[in-house]
Amino acid sequence: MKLTKYAAIDIGSNGVKLLIANVVEFKNKETQFKKSSLIRVPIRLGEDVFTKGIISENNKNRMCDAMQAFQLLMKVNGVKKFKACATSAMREADNSDEIIHFIREKTGLQIDIIDSKTEAEIISSTDLKEFIQNDKTYLYVDVGGGSTEFTFFSNGELIDSKSFKIGTVRLLDNKVGDSVWDDTKEWIKKTSKHLNNISLIGSGGNINKIFKMSGKREGKSLSYVYLKSYYNFLDKMNYDERISELDLNPDRADVIIPATKIYLKAMKWSHAKKIYVPKIGLSDGIIKSLYMGKI
Repeated sequence: MKLTKYAAIDIGSNGVKLLIANVVEFKNKETQFKKSSLIRVPIRLGEDVFTKGIISENNKNRMCDAMQAFQLLMKVNGVKKFKACATSAMREADNSDEIIHFIREKTGLQIDIIDSKTEAEIISSTDLKEFIQNDKTYLYVDVGGGSTEFTFFSNGELIDSKSFKIGTVRLLDNKVGDSVWDDTKEWIKKTSKHLNNISLIGSGGNINKIFKMSGKREGKSLSYVYLKSYYNFLDKMNYDERISELDLNPDRADVIIPATKIYLKAMKWSHAKKIYVPKIGLSDGIIKSLYMGKI
């Protein structure tokens, strides 16, 4: 047996995450990827970028501090390989090159901005296939702060994948026009037209939180009716009530509403009646892709 520690840094529009995982290799057995620790810092880059087009000086320094902290955490954990990937907010920031150079100079860490296609491919390389039955059809929906990745699977094969600029932070800032919703709806309806009995697979911190609060056992699904009623329940509460009564973190209590809206629309447009929540995402995909030499 050989154990190596890998790490992934996911720089999103709503937060920055460090995932450390144990990669366990066996002689005559499949390699295992076991999560060791996950640290999330609520640096909302999307609030800067989607309204002003650049990352503010304050958030530039906060990002740098987070990267230095992550660097030390990787060191004390004995991480051998890591990758830092930035998505929607950094893709669109006019000063992203300046931010990357600043952080590299201060910490020595290299940040790679990945396009939406690469992001979808990395997510698809996760243990997602373990949850996909070969005789079923699924729409995988990964909701982020700046964009959402949609991927269709049927009979164990990837059918099509596309990213749209619909994200939780972007919605909170009223930066999603009707045309983007219309394009998303048209693509989902067109792609799912000849597919039957579609189930959703949801990825992201918000759907993970909703699933946890449902009390359902791992591997079970949530119905469209349940998710719709829970959305209405959340929507009747104000921000403070969602924190005090539901014990939601402040940076979760606002984005959980638009996130649920995205899942519900995807279910409606694809005629999906249930959603599975396997707790996998970009960070998991980065580690697996790094191990396989794909990134």
